[in-house]
Amino acid sequence: MQLGREVKVALIREALKNGARLLPLLSEERLMSFMDEKLSGIPYPEGRAFLARMALQWKKRLPSMSKNCRNKAISNFFVNALIVGNERRRDFAEKNGYKPPFFFVVSPTMACNLRCYGCYAGEYTKEGLPYDVISRVLNEARGMGIHFITISGGEPFTRKDLLDLFQEFDDIYFQIYTNGTLINAEMAKKLAKLGNAMPCISVEGFEQETDERRGKGTFNRIMMAMDSLQREGVPFGFSATATRSNNEFVVSDEFIDFYAQKGCFLGWYFNYMPIGRCPELDLMPTPAQRNWRRERLNSIRDVKPILMSDFWNDGPLTGGCIAGGRSYFHINSNGDVEPCVFAHFALDNIKEKSLTEVLDSKLFWAIRKRQPYNENLLRPCMIIDNPNVLREIVAESGAHPTHPGAETIITDLAEAIDHYADEYGKIVDPVWSQKYAATVGAD
Repeated sequence: MQLGREVKVALIREALKNGARLLPLLSEERLMSFMDEKLSGIPYPEGRAFLARMALQWKKRLPSMSKNCRNKAISNFFVNALIVGNERRRDFAEKNGYKPPFFFVVSPTMACNLRCYGCYAGEYTKEGLPYDVISRVLNEARGMGIHFITISGGEPFTRKDLLDLFQEFDDIYFQIYTNGTLINAEMAKKLAKLGNAMPCISVEGFEQETDERRGKGTFNRIMMAMDSLQREGVPFGFSATATRSNNEFVVSDEFIDFYAQKGCFLGWYFNYMPIGRCPELDLMPTPAQRNWRRERLNSIRDVKPILMSDFWNDGPLTGGCIAGGRSYFHINSNGDVEPCVFAHFALDNIKEKSLTEVLDSKLFWAIRKRQPYNENLLRPCMIIDNPNVLREIVAESGAHPTHPGAETIITDLAEAIDHYADEYGKIVDPVWSQKYAATVGAD
């Protein structure tokens, strides 16, 4: 007698859960051997290396996590998102002609208790996305095999029903970008009990740098939040925006070692983008600075006790840009479905269409058919590395800006962005030819 598909999935899920519980007991050699086998289909060597490092980090951190955080990391992330979800996403692709992304970003609110200069979200309306809309979208996502969701904003913890969402979707793993100031001892206990949410706290450096941008006293509140999360066994990380003034510091030994000692599991790096509130081109790291940061991170990834990734410099890790539904997209607090958190244009609104419909949109197909935009994956971005692409897809699809002033990136600032892209290309095109072209995607 043949087993039905749902029965098979249930049996696979249970077997994987039982196997995953042994993760902390595996030697590093056995774990790496297992990962080599499972990751062999990924054509990008840096992508395979990153996922292998991630597995090692999880192995090291699991014993210090609360019981619920440990169980949810295994069942929701490793089993649901990475393995069972991937099978469901493949099935969806066979039926619909495109594969759903691994994850997406939802900003339930753009309201925030801070007012930081240069905030990418500073010009959005502060309207919140209705809870029933978010719930409906996450139900649709589960049906596609998406079990990893990033929550952004605004400041997500200003939503009083945020933890209700985590509880309702307890088979999904959530990553939360937050300023950290609303995470106190009580909130840390609640997150430890839920187990399926990992905060990533925004930092600019240490006290002087953080308070300068985010307001006096913010750094001390962040430190208390990290202490509370570590005490309760909740995994967490940092998020750092590299600017012209802090680019070198945020990848220094002093910076990374400090946040690793505070208990950070991972660190995400973002390049300052001239969008949002009062965009300033002079805040962007220079092309030379950006390349220096890329080289620095590549040189220390394997020696620091923290998982690190750079949203603009890790194109070889992902095969280029992941926006437009290829691997992710963004739903803002008004419901507009943007191809990327930093590309503030949309064609559809999730309040009016299903997740399947917006992923199949003219805007997303215009992006996906062009990816990668450049054979040099060190230049992955359609906004600042290949700005002609953003202008083309907006014109081709008829996408509209999602807040006042969003269009300036392709109008008023176009000439300056083109110059930036050309200058960065002069630096990294030779690097690509000499160090990457022969190996990335070759196997």
